[in-house]
Amino acid sequence: MVVTINLNPPIPSLPRVKDLKQLDVRYMLIPPFASAHLHWDSKISELVYEVEEPLLKDFEQAALQQIERAMLELINVNVALESTVEATAEYIDKTARLLIDELNIKIGTDTYDKIFYYLFRDFIGLNEIDPLLRDYFIEDIECNGVNTPVYIIHRIYRNLRTNIVYKDLDKLASFVEKLAQRSGRYVSYAQPLLDGSLPDSSRVNATYTKDITSRGPTFSIRKFTRTPWTPTQLIALGTLSPEMLAYFWLLIENKSNLLIAGGTASGKTTLLNAIAFFIPPEARVVSIEDTRELNIPRENWLPAVSRTSIGIGKIGEVDLFALLKSSFRQNPDYLIVGEVRGKEAFVLFQGMASGHSSLSTMHADSVDTLIRRLQTPPIELSPTLVNSLDCVAIATHAVVKKQETRRVREIVEVVNVNRDGTALINTPFIWSPNDDRFYFKKQSKVLEKISIRKGIPLVKLQSELIIRAKLLYELYRQKIFGFDEVGKIINDYYKNSLEILNKYNIPAS
Repeated sequence: MVVTINLNPPIPSLPRVKDLKQLDVRYMLIPPFASAHLHWDSKISELVYEVEEPLLKDFEQAALQQIERAMLELINVNVALESTVEATAEYIDKTARLLIDELNIKIGTDTYDKIFYYLFRDFIGLNEIDPLLRDYFIEDIECNGVNTPVYIIHRIYRNLRTNIVYKDLDKLASFVEKLAQRSGRYVSYAQPLLDGSLPDSSRVNATYTKDITSRGPTFSIRKFTRTPWTPTQLIALGTLSPEMLAYFWLLIENKSNLLIAGGTASGKTTLLNAIAFFIPPEARVVSIEDTRELNIPRENWLPAVSRTSIGIGKIGEVDLFALLKSSFRQNPDYLIVGEVRGKEAFVLFQGMASGHSSLSTMHADSVDTLIRRLQTPPIELSPTLVNSLDCVAIATHAVVKKQETRRVREIVEVVNVNRDGTALINTPFIWSPNDDRFYFKKQSKVLEKISIRKGIPLVKLQSELIIRAKLLYELYRQKIFGFDEVGKIINDYYKNSLEILNKYNIPAS
C-alpha cells in the first residue's frame, strides 16, 4: 500500500500575540510527517521557525542513503514529474520497494514510511526546503550561502530564521542546479546567475559560484500564492479600510485606471489581486506578468506570462512589451499588468487613453516619484498620457505595536499633470501611523469625473461607497474570508445588489 502524504492540509488559524516571547505554536505542513514549530528562542532572543521532520536512526539513515543511490541510477525523475502527485508517489513507492527487495534491506513498516517521506521530498520535492514551500504562510525563502540559516518571510510573523542550514558547498551548488533544472534554465561557472520560475510559478533567483557571492551559492524564492488574499482578509490584517476598498470597487466598476506603487515586498501584488475581485463578472480580463502571481475569481480571464530568451540573441523571447501590444487584439475590458518598468508603459498608457481600464504596479515610494519615473528614461511618457491615470495607491511597510506589517499609506488621485511635469493631486484617503487609523475626506475628484462621464449624481456615488463599505465590513465581521465565497458575493452584488444587502441586513440607502 502506498504511503499517504497529504499535500493539502487545512490552513490553521494562527494567533496574533502582543508579546512574541509568549508564542509557541505548531502546525502541519506535510501531514503526517512534517510540521512547523514557531517559538521564542531565549538564547538568541528571536522568534524562530523550525521544520520538524521524522528523526532517522543511524541504520535508517544508512538505508535511506543506499536506496537513494540506487534510485538515482534507476528512475527517470523528469518522467515522474510529468505525472500527477498520486502517480508520482506510486512510482517512487514501487521503485523503492523493488530496490529494498533486491538490496535485501531489512526494515519495518514504520521505518519504510519515514524513508518514503524523504524519498518523496528529495526526488519529487525540493529537498530540505520542500516543507517551507508547502507552508501557506510563507512568502519568501532566502538562503545566503553555506553555514548560515535559511530565512523566511512569514505572512504574520515576518522575518524569521529557520533551523535549516546548508553546511556543504557542493551540496548547495547541486541544489541550485536542481532549481535551474526545475525552472527550465541552465547555470554553470560561465553563467552563474539564475532567474526563473518553478513549475508552481514561484519566482527563483540564485547565484551558483563562490566568486559571485562570498558565502557560496545562494537562492531566493518568492512563493506563488495559489489562494491569494481576499478583500475581507486585507481588512482583517488592517492593510486598508472598508471605505478604501469600496472606493476601489466603484472605480473598477466605472473603468478607472489605477496604479499601485510601493517598495519591494510592500504588498503591491497582494493589493492588486484583491482589487481585481471587484471587476464585473461579465467583463473580459487580460493579465500580463513576468511571473504568474495573479489569481482572479472568474472564467473570462486570459492570463499571459512573458518568456525569456534561450541562449544568445534573444531567440524565443516574448517580453511584456510584445505581450501588451498583442493583448489589445484580445479585446479586453480590463487589462492588468503585473509591473510596469520600461517601454511597455507607453503601450499601457496608450490603452488607458483609448478607454481600456488598466491596473498595474510600479516601484515608487510616492506619487511624485512615480510621476517622475513615468516621464523620465527609460519610460518617457508625455504629460498628456500620464493624465490618463486616475488614481495611485501607495503601499508601504509599517511597524504597528512593534510588529512589522503592511499598510496602504495613502490613495492619491491624479487631477492634472502639467506640461512641466508637475502634478495637481487630491488625497481622499490617508493612513495615520500615530494611531494606526485610516482617514477619509469626502471630496473625490475621480468620483466627480465618474459622475460627469456616466451622468450619475455625485451624492448617489458617495452613498453607494458607504453602502459597499458597510457590506465589506459585515463580511469581515462574519469572518467570510474564502476566495470563492467572497468572489461569489461580489459577483452576486452586481447582479442583484438588494438581495445581497438584505441578506446581510444592510440598509439600501
